[in-house]
Amino acid sequence: MAFSPLRNSVMASVLATITGTVLLAVPGDDAAAAGANPQVLMKTSLGEIVIELYPEKAPKSVENVLKYVDDNHYAGTIFHRVIGNFMIQAGGFDKDMKQKPTRASIPLESRNGLKNDTGTLAMARTSAPDSATSQFFINTVNNANLNFPNPDGNGYAVFGKVVKGMDTVEKIAKVKTGRSGPHGDVPAETVTIESVTRVAQ
Repeated sequence: MAFSPLRNSVMASVLATITGTVLLAVPGDDAAAAGANPQVLMKTSLGEIVIELYPEKAPKSVENVLKYVDDNHYAGTIFHRVIGNFMIQAGGFDKDMKQKPTRASIPLESRNGLKNDTGTLAMARTSAPDSATSQFFINTVNNANLNFPNPDGNGYAVFGKVVKGMDTVEKIAKVKTGRSGPHGDVPAETVTIESVTRVAQ
């Protein structure tokens, strides 16, 4: 028998009281009553990845990424930085390692409670906290050292999670890498993002 969201919430509170523990909601749970979180489909040269976004937790980051999605910015960009036991980064460079133009940077949303766990997506940035534009990375392991306030007092803002296609993420994480000009950890064989589109819900 299915319970209503309100009854589920009450039951969770009772369970927390009984067990003496605090229950941490999955980011998508709160959105269930109001409608599903938006998802995007990323088609890469090594397979597909479906990503769920968390606008309630990271509104500016999600709005920013979806604008780039709608503008078709990510088509033809590559995974330009791959460190298999850390993360895979994309969204800024084309196959010739030329950086694509971006809009203005956005405020950092690293204090939203979301963690840089395996399969989550976070906004890439420079050493300046509010410098994220189009680039993002997918955590391939639990990277607690990227959670606020680590590693520099600011943390990295998680805004989504892979819900399908972690096998593709793992394929990308395993590619051979080397140098390309001043850039390190660049895949020896280009891994291209062919398209990123919204998933109809």
